[in-house]
Amino acid sequence: MNPTISDKIHLTKEHCTELLRMMMLIRRFEERCAELYGEQKIRGFLHLYIGEEANTVGVMQALTPEDAVVATYREHGHALARGLPLSEVMAEMYGKATGSSRGRGGSMHIFNAERRFYGGNAIVGGGLPLAVGLALADKMNGRPRVTFCFFGEGAAAEGEFHESMNLAALWKLPVLFLCENNLYAMGTALERSESETDICQHARSYRIAAGSVDGMDVVAVEVAARRAVQAVRDGNGPQFLETRTYRFRAHSMFDPDLYRDKVEVEKWKERCPIKRFREWLLTTGTLHQSEIAAIEIAIAEEVENAVKFAEASPWEPEADLTRDVLTPIKRSAPT
Repeated sequence: MNPTISDKIHLTKEHCTELLRMMMLIRRFEERCAELYGEQKIRGFLHLYIGEEANTVGVMQALTPEDAVVATYREHGHALARGLPLSEVMAEMYGKATGSSRGRGGSMHIFNAERRFYGGNAIVGGGLPLAVGLALADKMNGRPRVTFCFFGEGAAAEGEFHESMNLAALWKLPVLFLCENNLYAMGTALERSESETDICQHARSYRIAAGSVDGMDVVAVEVAARRAVQAVRDGNGPQFLETRTYRFRAHSMFDPDLYRDKVEVEKWKERCPIKRFREWLLTTGTLHQSEIAAIEIAIAEEVENAVKFAEASPWEPEADLTRDVLTPIKRSAPT
């Protein structure tokens, strides 16, 4: 935590409390999901966001309800920070009918049109062209909105990335591209997949303004996000923000995580965004230990209530399994 930047946003006690609370909520939610996965109550794929909480919590402070969010398959934190109900997100993890996608999407396809949260996308880089489409629609209709597009640095190697950067710049679209650079695309280190490891340079090659920020510092992320969003709202076209971050857990629950040095992981854990921000709040007297303890207790209860809701929720009825499923039109053979 860098206190020298605190004068650039209004760090009231209430605001600081909410930043800390949301990061802690995401962390506890995901820790509980990992436990439930081990119990085989959550199945399929599960990609945890643990260690990266400051990115989404900081960025979301710059959103309005009218703005759109396009996320990745590591999107539980994005969804919760965007304001999706905790119980609905947990129910979706269980695959229950009360989930945000009626249990059809699971961990990688959380969706909520009311909150303008357009996924969870399982394909690497798959959300980039969707964000360009949303931003283009807003511009064509004269709507003063911004589309926020999250993706990992591995997406910079995909064709969709370059196509999306080009079109967004060409049409001066109101989109903020948010690269969460956690250094590893699945099990491949950045320097083994990219000849140019400065991801911002990729964006600048399309004449898009780009900058980097410490993704382990929630206040720094908020400051950078607000600055970039304001540039978009001022009509300066798309902006690109790289958050330098790190996931503490493996790529997914199936990943043995043999490609990273354990010393490297432990060094990054020392920079845990929750720990850093909590210590700064205690040092400055903004919050007291008893207040933080009360937040932890409330979060634990909230998460357990979400688990109870998910477990008590019904599965989608069998009669609805073909609902919203397109079937091919049967055509008669030519005579």
